[in-house]
Amino acid sequence: MKKILMVLTSVSEISDTGEETGYNVAEAAHPWKVFKDSGHFVDFASIKGGQPPRDEVDTDDPIQVAFTEDEVTRAGLYNTARVDVVDPDQYDAVYLVGGHGTMWDFPDSEGLQNLVASIYNSGGVVGAVCHGPAGLLNVELENGFRLVEGREVAAFTNDEEVAAGKDKVIPFFLADRLEEQGATHVSAEVFAEKVIVDDRLVTGQNPASAAGVAKEMEKLLAEVIHQEKAEEQHDAEALRAEKDARKTAAADTEH
Repeated sequence: MKKILMVLTSVSEISDTGEETGYNVAEAAHPWKVFKDSGHFVDFASIKGGQPPRDEVDTDDPIQVAFTEDEVTRAGLYNTARVDVVDPDQYDAVYLVGGHGTMWDFPDSEGLQNLVASIYNSGGVVGAVCHGPAGLLNVELENGFRLVEGREVAAFTNDEEVAAGKDKVIPFFLADRLEEQGATHVSAEVFAEKVIVDDRLVTGQNPASAAGVAKEMEKLLAEVIHQEKAEEQHDAEALRAEKDARKTAAADTEH
C-alpha cells in the first residue's frame, strides 16, 4: 500500500466576481476511488489548511456521492493540513486536484512548490488535472530545472476557458503559462479526455481526465511496488544463501 496526498485549493471565490468556487469534486472523487480500490491510503492537504471550499456535488454521480459521504474522507477534509507543514517523506505520490480557485493560490505557494519538488526528487509520482497543473508552475527540482521544463503536459485549454466563460476573469491562461515555463502543452478537443504521462509526471486536461490520471499514477506506483517486492525477494534469497553457506561451513569443520 502506498500513501497518496491530494492537494486542494483554499480559494472560495473566482476573482472578485462573487461566484463561488473551490476544488472540483469530480476531480477529487474519481481519483480517490481509483486509489482506494487499489488499496492505497489517501490523505488531504490544502494551501491554507482547514476545511477547503468545494464546487457543487453532482448527486447523479454515485462516485461523487460516495466520496462526500465516506466517513474517513469527511474527517480528512474537515481539517486538512496546510501544505507548508506537510512532511513530503510520508508520501509516495501527490495529486493536485483542479478547480478554478487553484489559479489564484497554487502558482505562488512556496509550500506547495517545495512539497511537489521533494516528492518528485525522492522518486515519487506527481499527478495533476485540469487547473491542478497550476501547482506545477514554478516548481524547481534539485537538478536546477523546472519540473515542467522539456516535458509534455495536459491542462485546461484556452478554448475550454472560453467555453466555460472564464477567459475574462482568470489571472492567466494555464496552457500558455506552462509553455512559457518550458512545457509542451498537448490537448484534445474541448472537454474531451486527455492524459499525458512523462516520466513520473502525469497530467490531465479536464474533469473527464481525472480518473485516467489516477489510473496512470496507479500503474507507476504498481511498478514501484513490484520493484520493491523483487528487491525484498532478492534480499531474502541472499540471506538464505548466506545461512546455508554458514551451515555447510560448520558441517565441514565438524568433519
